[in-house]
Amino acid sequence: MDKQQLFDKWQRFKEVLLISFLGALPTIIFGPKLRNLLYRFIFVRIGSSVYIQHGVEFLGASCIEIGNSVHIFKGVRIDARGDNNKILLEQGVAIERNVDIGCLDNTSIQIAQDTFIGPGVSITGPGNIKIGKRCLIAAHSGIFANNHTFADPLRYIADQGITRQGIVIEDDCWLGHGVTVLDGVTIGKGSVVGAGAVVTKDIPSFSIAVGVPAKVVRKRVNKQQINPREAEMKLTKS
Repeated sequence: MDKQQLFDKWQRFKEVLLISFLGALPTIIFGPKLRNLLYRFIFVRIGSSVYIQHGVEFLGASCIEIGNSVHIFKGVRIDARGDNNKILLEQGVAIERNVDIGCLDNTSIQIAQDTFIGPGVSITGPGNIKIGKRCLIAAHSGIFANNHTFADPLRYIADQGITRQGIVIEDDCWLGHGVTVLDGVTIGKGSVVGAGAVVTKDIPSFSIAVGVPAKVVRKRVNKQQINPREAEMKLTKS
């Protein structure tokens, strides 16, 4: 066994030990405070004033970075296992109950400052995923940065591999309840996607899109208000 394998096993041992011991401690016996203090030994970084409720599962914590004032609630599962992975939760991110975030290999998942992830959301690589600042991702939405190859009808689909293009959701987007975002998509800054929509193609900034597949039905800005470029500049400064 080489040094890297020994190091990986030691990291995994620390992770299992600390999460098994601390992960179930409720608030009443200082569970969040102890997790904030002692999880520093297994994460890349964990900031100040982080609130991690009991019943949160972390896998591959040595590839996870958590900023200041992040809130992670009961039932969340964050899996960064694999080669060359990175999960970054920036300052003020809130992840509600039963959210599932997962990598595979060579995956980067970044959720930017003050974004809210609603209950039951699934965010899955192995394609890279970047969610911008101050976004609202409503309950039971799915963000899937992968696609199965199925061209050969004589082989099992599971044996034909996957493609990975990545997903970008820019700042100040709102995805309604049950939205599905498929691989290769960029949702432009300030856009709104209606409940139940399936996003298969790029959505321009400051658009409102609905339906299956999602189509832009109107823009959020007009000439009487402010043009999209000016709106983008105002959001960038805020």
